[in-house]
Amino acid sequence: MKFDDPHLNAQWDEWQASNPLENIRDVTEDEVRDAVIKDLSYASQMTVEEYTLFQKWCEVHEKYPTHEVSTLFGDEKQLVDLEQADIISNIKSNIWIPNSTDDYMNLQPELVYTDDSGIIEKVAVDGSVVESEKKRNKKLPETWSTVRNFTSTMKNNSNIGRNLNYLVVDRKTDKYLGLICISSDFLDLTPRDKYIGWEREKKTQGHMINYTAIGSTIVPLQPLGFNYVGGKLLALLCLSDEVQYRWKKQYGDVLAGVTTTSLYGKNKLGGLSQYDNLKHWKKMGYSSGSVSYECTKPTIRLLLDWLAKNHTERFFEWYVATKPSGQPYKRDHRNRSYTFAYSKLGIPKDIIKSEHHRGIYFSPLYTNTCEFLRGEITEDKLDKAFDTSYEYLVDLWKNKYASKRIKSLIANDRVTNETLFYDDLIYMSWDETKEKYLSQVGR
Repeated sequence: MKFDDPHLNAQWDEWQASNPLENIRDVTEDEVRDAVIKDLSYASQMTVEEYTLFQKWCEVHEKYPTHEVSTLFGDEKQLVDLEQADIISNIKSNIWIPNSTDDYMNLQPELVYTDDSGIIEKVAVDGSVVESEKKRNKKLPETWSTVRNFTSTMKNNSNIGRNLNYLVVDRKTDKYLGLICISSDFLDLTPRDKYIGWEREKKTQGHMINYTAIGSTIVPLQPLGFNYVGGKLLALLCLSDEVQYRWKKQYGDVLAGVTTTSLYGKNKLGGLSQYDNLKHWKKMGYSSGSVSYECTKPTIRLLLDWLAKNHTERFFEWYVATKPSGQPYKRDHRNRSYTFAYSKLGIPKDIIKSEHHRGIYFSPLYTNTCEFLRGEITEDKLDKAFDTSYEYLVDLWKNKYASKRIKSLIANDRVTNETLFYDDLIYMSWDETKEKYLSQVGR
C-alpha cells in the first residue's frame, strides 16, 4: 500500500510491521449488519428526548461499572472503582446552593481551566496575565468529566481537535456553578456562513475556521440553571477575556467569533433556547437537520473489528494515522467511517438519521469580525465589539437576566433547590431512568 503522503507511508509501514490485525477477531458481514440494524432500529423509534436520555444511560453504565456487595443490609450495587465514588461525593458536596433567593448577587463567577497544572491564571481586559496561583489539585480534568457526565443529559462525546475545558466556580466559595468546553468550530453551518459571507475555500485552505470556536458544552449546574438562567451566564462567559487569551496562547490564533447550537431548535416546546434574545449572541437560523443515531459500544467495537479486517487501509487512515501535529489524519473520522461502513453493509437509510434541527447562534467578538474572517483585513485592524471582562459579563447576567427570572419564579411559587445530579443513573435500569428523568431532558 502506498499513499501520496510520505509521512502517511512511514506510519503505514511501521503499523504493518507490528502485525496490527493479528489479535483482531474475525467478524462476518452478516454478524455486523444484524447488530447495527438492531441498535439503529431501536434508537430510531425514540423521540429526540428519549434517545438523548438513552445515550446518557448507556454512557453512565459503561463508564461507571458496578458489582454486587454484601452488607449488613443485604446485597447492594456499588461502584467497582471507589475513587470514582469519592470524586462524585466531593462534587455533590460542592455544588452552589443559595441560602436565600438573592444570594446570586454575591456570586463572583470565574473560569478554571482544567489542565493538569493546578495553576489558575487571572487575565486582564488587555489579555495580560495579572495573577497566577496554585489553587486546585491535578484531578481537574477528571473532575470536569465527572461533572459533565452527571449534570447534562447529553452524552459526553470527546471532541476531535482543539478543546478548552473549564469548570465555572464561584471565586468566593469555590462552589461549582457549571462547565464549559470551547472546541474547534463546525466547518459547515450554512446560516452562519451566509452571515459571515464565508466561502468554503477561505475557511479550509485559508485556515480561517481556526479563528472561530464553538461552545460545544455550556452546562449550568442546578439550581443555578433553572432559578437564575445560569445557562445564559455560561454562554456569556464563553466570550470572556479568559477564553480569548487561552485560545491565542494554546493555538496561536486570535479568536474572532464564537458559535454554538441549541439542543432542540424547532423541536423544543415553545421554540426558545437559553441563547435566544441573549445580548452579544446573534441567532443565525437552524441547521439542516439529520442527526445520526449511534450504535451501542459493543456494536461499534464489532464494526471497527470488521473494518480493520476487511477495509484495512481505510481503517488505518481513520483510526491510526495522524498529522505531523499529532491530530487525527482525517477530520470527522468517526462519522466518515460509519457512513462508509453503513454503505458497504447496506444499512437502511431511514434508521441512520433523524430530521432534527438545531438553532445556530454566533457571537462576533469584533465589529469587523466578518471582514477579518473573509480575509479582507488583517488581525491588527480588528476592533473590539464589546467589553468581555468577567465584571461586565457577570453584571449583565445578574441585572438583565437572573433578576428577572428569580422574581418571576418567586411570584409563581416555582423556586427550587433541586441539584439534578444524575449519579443515580449508575444503579437504575433503563425503564427506571425513563420514568424519573425523561421529563428533565434538556433542562
